Amino acid sequence: MRKFAQSLTDGRGFDILLVAVPLAFLLALSGLPLVYNVLMSFQEVDMFSLGSVVRPFVGFANYTALFEQPETWPIFANTAIFVSASIAGQFLIGFGLALFFWVNFPGASWLRGLFLVSWVMPGLVVGAIWNWMLSGDFGVINFLLRESGIISGNIFWRSDPAYALWAVILANIWLGTSFNMILLSVGLSAIPADLYEAAELDGANLWQRFYTITLPMMRSSIGAVVSLGLIFTLQQFDLFAAITSGGPNNASNVAQYWAWDLSFKQYDFARGATISVIMILFVMLASVVYVRSTRQEVRG
Repeated sequence: MRKFAQSLTDGRGFDILLVAVPLAFLLALSGLPLVYNVLMSFQEVDMFSLGSVVRPFVGFANYTALFEQPETWPIFANTAIFVSASIAGQFLIGFGLALFFWVNFPGASWLRGLFLVSWVMPGLVVGAIWNWMLSGDFGVINFLLRESGIISGNIFWRSDPAYALWAVILANIWLGTSFNMILLSVGLSAIPADLYEAAELDGANLWQRFYTITLPMMRSSIGAVVSLGLIFTLQQFDLFAAITSGGPNNASNVAQYWAWDLSFKQYDFARGATISVIMILFVMLASVVYVRSTRQEVRG
């Protein structure tokens, strides 16, 4: 014990302590709940056995029952649409803003900082704001669309099955665009200006410089942004709780909100854990893409 304490004071073993403390923290607050959730998806769980680890083992019965439910595939389809549209919208708008502020005009840094307001705001606050904006009777979105001549009557975004999911997608794009902009701005700033000067001397136009220099040099940053966007979008819960609550008739319901609804409103904890395990697999896939995308930057 004395040797261990001495190793911490003289520097030897201190690096092990720096790794051990956060690792123990992650195992206690993330690792054990994750294992508990996976274990629960293979068991029969009710409110009386929720606090116990030893419960009747049912194998893949929860997974089979889940995919036999008629609402499963429409909800998974909503999840795919929500994730794809959100990531595409956040990336395209964020990349456009990153290129816009890359010009570095007077006041660009201050204006770019204003875009971070959406990212630092709590999700429930963002959901409440968009809940008012998307109101069918007095919402500002309908007002702008009517005044511009795009629509003639009000759209009930939150209660119309054709628009409910897209209402949450619009709010989520607004929420995550600034995060994409910041990460992509960092990637753009790392590109040497000499490459553009040499390409311009060789006669390359603006599109050719973007296609042959910017996109290849931004490959790792784009991979990181897309993979992180997938992780964050699959975790998005607040906007659904604040805007549509998964309705109407599951028209805007997605896997992450459905898992919460099954577990804490219908008290079907096993099936809620089953959905969570399926989502964990997609998050792990996105994590692999993120690690592979940033490996070159870490080595450099």
